[in-house]
Amino acid sequence: GKIFAFLGVFLGVIGFIVVMLAKKDNKYAMYYAKQGLVLTIAWVIFWVIMLIPVLGWIIGILGYILMLILWVIGWIYALSGEQKPIPLIGQFADKIKI
Repeated sequence: GKIFAFLGVFLGVIGFIVVMLAKKDNKYAMYYAKQGLVLTIAWVIFWVIMLIPVLGWIIGILGYILMLILWVIGWIYALSGEQKPIPLIGQFADKIKI
């Protein structure tokens, strides 16, 4: 389960799909796959914000740095063997019902 949990966070949407197809019944892997999906959605939101000149660029760059940090935290948590919500992201992932 740890490897699929890691892939769920590391690969984002693709990792979510892989976990859905291979390990849908594994609650641990699905927990982190959903968090990886939310991280990917956040990346896209910051990408859209970066389309706004100047202020959007600043917010987007800061958001990208934050998402990179949260992404690495997600890897560590997924490989830890414990279900810990990724800060700021975990609360949204818990709302996904599959």
